[in-house]
Amino acid sequence: MIDGIGLIETYFPQITTVQKNRFLKLGDLYKDWNAKINVISRKDIHHLYERHVLHSLGISRIIEFLPETTILDVGTGGGFPGIPLAIFFPESRFHLVDSIGKKVKVAKAVAESLGLENVACTQGRAEQLDGAYDFAVSRAVTDLPKLMSWLKGKFSKRSKNKLDNGLLYLKGGDITQDGITSKNIYPLKNYFAEDFFDQKLVIHLPSFFSFSQKKPN
Repeated sequence: MIDGIGLIETYFPQITTVQKNRFLKLGDLYKDWNAKINVISRKDIHHLYERHVLHSLGISRIIEFLPETTILDVGTGGGFPGIPLAIFFPESRFHLVDSIGKKVKVAKAVAESLGLENVACTQGRAEQLDGAYDFAVSRAVTDLPKLMSWLKGKFSKRSKNKLDNGLLYLKGGDITQDGITSKNIYPLKNYFAEDFFDQKLVIHLPSFFSFSQKKPN
């Protein structure tokens, strides 16, 4: 089984030397910080590259952010999916937000150790932020209707990427909310062969999406 940086290189052979070195450093950085501040479960820290780094990069299989795209990472925890995406998209700008200060401390320290100048970290709640973003990203922080309510008014009106501005949500299991159809859902098993991804999805909800929509007959 391929693990570590080899797993990233298998799926993303095009990464530059700078990107490779940054991804390589993630392992030691998170192991070191996790020993001091537990932001990743002790079981998962041994599968960091598969269950956190590669999982985060699943979003890059759905969309290639154009330069100057702005992305809000809601409930970033220790920096996922924001930090792996910021490494992969160095010309896009990422704002990582979490309400728990110790988690923000880890995300900020990791970003600084990697020299990621396209990352800003804030302790707070998404619904209290000012400003507008092209996209929000998140990993299963709450149910989708609540998350979209937090993001109301937070998206730029003009879309410049191939997907409409909105939420890109990493989720496992089934989708049951009214209005979400196959056009909103991207199964990660179509992109990654590891068993971990069998039930993992990326959900794209445009900024204008409404949960009041009914399922088609």
